[in-house]
Amino acid sequence: MQLNKDGELRWFNLFGHFSLIFLFLSSFAWAESFKDFKRTQAKAFTTYKDKRDVAFNNYLKEQFREYKAQMEVPLYKAPKPKSITPATIKDIKSVGPVVNIKLKPIVIPDVNITKKADIPIVALKERDINFSFFGTDLGFSVDQSVKYAKYYPLNQEGVANFFGVVAKSEYENIILSISSIKNSMRLNDWGVYLLVKKLSQEIFTNPDDAKLMSWFIFNKLGYDVKVGLAHREVTLMFYSEKAIYSTPNYNFSNKKFYVLSHYDKSRIGRLYSYDKSYPEATKAFDLSLKELPKFNRSVKSKSLHFKSRDGVFETTYNYNQNLIDFMATYPQADYDTFFNAPVDKISYTQIARDIKKHIDGMKASSALNFVLNFVQNAFIYEIDDQQFGREKVMFAQETLYFDKSDCEDRAILFSYLVKELFGYSVVGVKYRDHMATALYIPLEGDSVKVGRKKYVIADPTYINSSIGQSMPKYRSVKPESFIALHL
Repeated sequence: MQLNKDGELRWFNLFGHFSLIFLFLSSFAWAESFKDFKRTQAKAFTTYKDKRDVAFNNYLKEQFREYKAQMEVPLYKAPKPKSITPATIKDIKSVGPVVNIKLKPIVIPDVNITKKADIPIVALKERDINFSFFGTDLGFSVDQSVKYAKYYPLNQEGVANFFGVVAKSEYENIILSISSIKNSMRLNDWGVYLLVKKLSQEIFTNPDDAKLMSWFIFNKLGYDVKVGLAHREVTLMFYSEKAIYSTPNYNFSNKKFYVLSHYDKSRIGRLYSYDKSYPEATKAFDLSLKELPKFNRSVKSKSLHFKSRDGVFETTYNYNQNLIDFMATYPQADYDTFFNAPVDKISYTQIARDIKKHIDGMKASSALNFVLNFVQNAFIYEIDDQQFGREKVMFAQETLYFDKSDCEDRAILFSYLVKELFGYSVVGVKYRDHMATALYIPLEGDSVKVGRKKYVIADPTYINSSIGQSMPKYRSVKPESFIALHL
C-alpha cells in the first residue's frame, strides 16, 4: 500500500509540474497573441478619416446593455392543406371585349455572352480580391491596413478596436466601389447585402471579423445596422420598416432590427448591444424588388404544358439561372415584395407569345379563365415544407422554374400574368392557411369586398375551377388581408 501511495504522490507531483508548465505556456501564448494584436494596431493609421467616427468609437466603449429577442410571426397562422381536391369543371360565361394581346418587341441576347463584367469599378488600380457574384466577375482593391482590424478581445472592447482600425484605414475605395456596382448591376438592398457579405468574407476568414466588416460598410452606406454580442459571437441586426417573417428581431427605440444571416435559434435570444445608431445611418433595409438585378446570363430553357379543352397547350421559354440562384437566397419578406416583383422580360415575352396565339380573339372572361387553368395545371401542388423543409414564398420567376408550387406561389404568378397580359386590377386574397386571388371584373360568382369594390375570386390552386369559383372551405370565410398589385 505504501508503494502505491508513494507512486501516486510521485504521479501527482509530476502532474502538478506539468500543469504549471502548461499554464506558463498558455500565458505566454496569450501574451504573444496580445502583443501581436497591439503590433497590428500600431501599423494602422492614427487619424480618423471621418469626423463622425471619433464620437461613435467612444460611444462603442460605453457599457452595452442586454436586449431580448422577439420572433416575428409566421406567414400563416395555420398549416396549408397538403392536398387539394380538384373542382368540378364548369363552363364560364363568355363575356367582355375581344382580346388582342399587345407585346413589346424584345431583343434576345446571345446565349454565349461573356462572363467578364462590364461594370465600372471606381479608382481600382490593382485588384487583390476577385470573385464571381451570380455569374459576374468582380474585383476589389482593399487597403492593407483594413486587414489589420481584428475582433479582439472577444467582447465589447473588441468591437470598438475593430471599428477604430478600419475607420483609420483607406476604406473609401471599398465604399465607392460598392456604390458603383450597386448602380451598374441595379442591385436592391438584398443584392447589396449579399455583395457586402461576400466581399467581407473574402477580406476576413474569421466569421466575426467578416461580420464586423459588413457592419462598418453598411453604416458608411447609410444603412441603420447594429452589432450585438451573443455568447461573445458577433450578430448583425438590420432595421426594417416591414416585417421579415419567422426571423429574430430586437427592439431599439421602438424600431425593429432583424437578424438576416443564418442563425442558431438556441443561441439567438439575449444579446448585448447599444441603442444609438451610427450618425446619419438612418436608412431602413428594404427587401422590395422593383427591378431585376443585371447579372450576366446563364441561359437555360424550360417547357410547361397542360391539357386544355382545346388540346395540349405548351410553352417553352428561356431563363437566367443566375437570377434563380439570387432569388433562392431571399428571406421571408412581406407578400407585397413578391406580388410586385417583375419577371425576366425574355421569359415573360416567350410565354406571353404562346398564350397570345391561343387567346387572341376570345372574349375577356374566356381568355382570363384560360390563363387561370394554365397556372392551375402546369405545376404540381406541393406545400413548401415538403419541397424545401421550410416556408418559402416564390417570386413568379421561381414558380416558372420549379415543377412544384403551392398556393401563394401560384397566386403571385397568376396575378403577374393578369396584370401584364390584360392590365386588370387584381389582388391577393390571404386566409389564415391559404392564398387565392380576386379580379375587379364584371362577372358573377364568389367574390370578396375590397374597400367599396367587389372583386371576383379566381383561385390558381383550386384545380379546374373557373373564375368565380372559390374552394367550398373559404366561401363563408372572411379573408385576413389583401395584397394589392401596383399597376
